[in-house]
Amino acid sequence: MEESKKILEGFIPVAKANAKMFGPNCEVVIHDLTHPQNSVMFTVNNHVTGREVGQSFDHLVKTVLQAEDFKEDHLSGYTFTTEDGRTICSSTSLIRDSNRKVIGAYCVNFDIEALNQMQKFMDNFLPVQAVPTVEEAKKDDDVENVEEIVDQLIQQIIKTSVHPAMKRHEKVELMRFMEEKGIFLMKGSVEKVASLLGISKVTVYSYLDEIKNK
Repeated sequence: MEESKKILEGFIPVAKANAKMFGPNCEVVIHDLTHPQNSVMFTVNNHVTGREVGQSFDHLVKTVLQAEDFKEDHLSGYTFTTEDGRTICSSTSLIRDSNRKVIGAYCVNFDIEALNQMQKFMDNFLPVQAVPTVEEAKKDDDVENVEEIVDQLIQQIIKTSVHPAMKRHEKVELMRFMEEKGIFLMKGSVEKVASLLGISKVTVYSYLDEIKNK
């Protein structure tokens, strides 16, 4: 764990340099994925999305790992919309330790709202016909890599949450966290969670049904 912390802290100067180079519209967030529930360990220019140290990851599983373009441990140029309607262009790169285990994520979020307005203005004068593109299917190696990453996330989430006297409502809240983060969108995740918690798949599904019905 000490090695992981040192590796992740080594990216802080890079984050500061990126943010300074690209200005106040560029936010950089470093996640410590050995602590998934409060993974944000460093932010700069966090007014862009409001990310705070101690918060959890948001787009990692639901957007990044499931994207067709996620390859070689990174996804660049995906977008999302903030609560106040601004468009953010993002890139996420995974960070691994000396044993090739994923321990963190380096995320760059750029507020492109002003650029979007400029683009709309230009499009009125310079319409461009869209060129069809051919989507490249995910390779088997990429799929296996994603499954391995999600497995590691599940293990870390459960490792930092489970204790001998764990109550039922605590297990339900743990399921709620994983559901919100998109863990159960991944194939085999229910079986993995059930195995690590020592419960049946039926119990996991009953917890998820309870969450969805509330």
